[in-house]
Order: sequence, then structure tokens, then C-alpha cells
Amino acid sequence: MKILEIKNGKGYFLKGEATVELDQIGKEDLLELLDTAIASEFEMDEYDVGKLHNKAHQIIYKHLHQKFVELRQNKDRFKDESERAYKDAIEKYNETIKIENN
Repeated sequence: MKILEIKNGKGYFLKGEATVELDQIGKEDLLELLDTAIASEFEMDEYDVGKLHNKAHQIIYKHLHQKFVELRQNKDRFKDESERAYKDAIEKYNETIKIENN
């Protein structure tokens, strides 16, 4: 699934089933993109300043692309850390239940 793309000199992001120009992105859109990137494999066009004619699109695309590259590189580490954190919490909860039941 392509979450960021460049076409016709503009940057676009995935919003639901549609693509929307980057200068229209909002907080909820960012959270939705993040959820998508965490939950599944994703694609994006490489950042190329020469292909983006709008200065705002250049800045937004560059920063989003960098952050999603970092997320992709660290995705497994984030997943492992969260699973460990929940595992510890579940084990503590189970121990508490055993103590209370005895």
C-alpha cells in the first residue's frame, strides 16, 4: 500500500481510498498514516526535490518520508519492546490474581 507518492509535481498522501495533496494533511491524517504504517507493509515514492515543484510539498514530503523510513527500520524493535512491556504487565496481573484467589 503506497502511503506517500509524487505525481505531476506534487506530493500526495493516502487518505482512506483516495490520495490527497500534502498541504491538506492534518493531525488525524498523520495518525491514520502512522496506524497504517505500523499495521501493514507500506510503500512510498523516494523523496526527490526535483520532482516536487511546490515548496510546501517539498518540506512536508521530506520530513514525512524521513520519519517513515525510520519507522520502517525500527518497526521490529518497536514491536518487540511493546510485546515485552505487555508481557510483563500480563504476568504481574496473573500473579496478583493468583495471590488474591488463595
